[in-house]
Amino acid sequence: MTDAPITDSMVPVDLPEDVQPSLARSASIIALGNIVSRLLGLVRETVIAYFYGASGLVSAFQAASTIPTMIFDLLIGGMLSAALVPVLADYARPARRRELGQAVGAVLSVVGLGVAVLVLVVELLAAPIAHLVAGGFPPELLDVTVTLLRIMTPAVWFLAISGAVTGVLFALQRFTFPAFAAAIYNLGVILAALAFHEQLGIYALAVGVLLGSVLQLGMQLPDLRRASVGIRLRLRHPALRRIWRLYLPILFGLAVSQVQVVIDRRLASGTGEQSLAWMRDATTLIQLPHGLVAVAISLAALPALSRFFAAGDEAAFRATLGRGLRTVLLLIMPATVGLFVLGQPVVELVFQRGAFQPSDTTAVVQALRIYLIGLVPASLDWLLNYTFYARNDTLTPALVGVASVGIYLLFALPLVERVGYLGLVFADSAKHTGHFLIMLILLRRSLGNLGDLRGGTTAWRTLAASAGMVLALLLVIPLLRGALPSGFEGNLLLVIVAMALGGAVYLALVSLLKVEEARLIVDRFAARLHRRR
Repeated sequence: MTDAPITDSMVPVDLPEDVQPSLARSASIIALGNIVSRLLGLVRETVIAYFYGASGLVSAFQAASTIPTMIFDLLIGGMLSAALVPVLADYARPARRRELGQAVGAVLSVVGLGVAVLVLVVELLAAPIAHLVAGGFPPELLDVTVTLLRIMTPAVWFLAISGAVTGVLFALQRFTFPAFAAAIYNLGVILAALAFHEQLGIYALAVGVLLGSVLQLGMQLPDLRRASVGIRLRLRHPALRRIWRLYLPILFGLAVSQVQVVIDRRLASGTGEQSLAWMRDATTLIQLPHGLVAVAISLAALPALSRFFAAGDEAAFRATLGRGLRTVLLLIMPATVGLFVLGQPVVELVFQRGAFQPSDTTAVVQALRIYLIGLVPASLDWLLNYTFYARNDTLTPALVGVASVGIYLLFALPLVERVGYLGLVFADSAKHTGHFLIMLILLRRSLGNLGDLRGGTTAWRTLAASAGMVLALLLVIPLLRGALPSGFEGNLLLVIVAMALGGAVYLALVSLLKVEEARLIVDRFAARLHRRR
C-alpha cells in the first residue's frame, strides 16, 4: 500500500471501542445485503444465459441498459457517496435534526423533477442515442436496442428516487433496507424473465428492469417513514447548494468516465455481436467479490470517516481508514487469485446451460482472468475515493477519474484492433490500476506518512498466503477432476471443495503470518458461536 518505511516505533492507533463494533456491525449488514444481491445477480445472469445465451440479443440489452445506468450514475450514484451522505449526515446530527426534513424534501423534489425531464428527453431521442452507443451492430439488432432503451428508461426515475432515499437512510445509519434494495431489483428482473421470456423474448428483461426499480423504491419507503424525518417538499434549501458544490467536480469526472463507457460499448459492438454479452458475464463474476468486500466496507466506513473529519479527530480517521484498507486486502486478495484459478469451472457452473455454449465459456473465462488483474487495485481504490469524499474533497477523485480515462484510451484504441474485445478488458484493468496508484500518491500527500496504516505489511502477507493457497489448489484440482463426475454436479462439488480447501489454507497462512484483521474476524466469529451456545 505504501513505500513508506514501517518500524516498530510506529505504534498503531486503535479505533475507539464504540467505533469498532459499529463499523463492523454496519459492514456486516451491508455485506449481507450484498451477498443476497450478488447471489440474486448471479441467478439473474444464469437465467439470462439459459434463455438467451451469449447472443447478440443480450449484447443489445447490455448496450441499451448503458444509457439508464449512465444517467443514474451521473445524477445519483456518484452523488450518493460524494455529497448526499456527508451533507445529510451533518443535518442528521441532534443539533441540526430539525432541518433534516426540509433538506431531504428539497433533495427529493429536485431529483424527481430533474430526472423526469431527462427521461422524457431520452424517450424522444432513443434512436440516435442507441446508434451512438451501439452503432457497430447490424440494423436489425440496432432496432432491438432502441426498443429496449425506450422500455427501460422510465426505470431511471424510480431508481433515482430510491437512490436519494438510500442516501437519507445511510446518513441516519439505517443500513438494513438500503443494503437489500439491490437484491429486490435483481429479483424483479428474474421474475420478469421467468414469466415473460416466451411471450416477450429479450424484451422481458427490459420489463424486469422496470419492475425491479419500482420494487426497490417501494422497499425503502416504509423505513423512511419509520425514521420520522418529517419530509417537506420544496425546491430550495441551503443543503442543495452544499451538495452541488461537493458534487460538481464529481459530475465532471463522471461525465468524462461515462464518455469512456460509451466508447467502450461502441468499440465492443464492432468486435462481434457477442462481445458485449461475454464482457457482461465476466463483469458479473468480478462484481461479486468487489461488492461483498470493497463496496460493503467502504459504505460502512464513509459515515464514520465523515464524522471524524468533521470533528477534527485525525487519529480516529486514520485508524478507520487503515483498518478498512487492511480488511479489504485480507478479503479481496484470496478472492482474486481463487477466481483466477477456478475461472473455468465457475463459469461452467454459473452460465453453461441452455443456450450458453462451451465456446461462450471459453470467451468469458478469457475476459474474466484479464479483468481480475484490476480487481485488487479497484477494490482498494473504492475506499480511497470515499476517504477523499469524507474530507469534502470531491475535486481530486474527479480529476484522477479524467486521467484514468486517458489511461483506458491509451490501451484500448490500439489493442482493440489486435485482440478485439479482450483489448478493451485489459484497458479497463489498466485504468483501475492507474487510478488506484495516482489516488494512493495523492492520499500520501494529503495525510502525510501512511506507515501507521500498515497497508504495505498486510499486502505482502496476504499475497504470500494467497500464493500458498494457489499452490494447494493447483495440486488438488486435477485430483478432484479425476474423482468427480462431469457436468453440473461435478462442477458444483469441485468449486465447493476447492473453495473450502483454499479458504482453510489461506486462513491458516494469514494466521501464521499474524495478519491482525484475520485474528479479529476469527475471534468475533468464535465469540458469536460461544454466545449462541
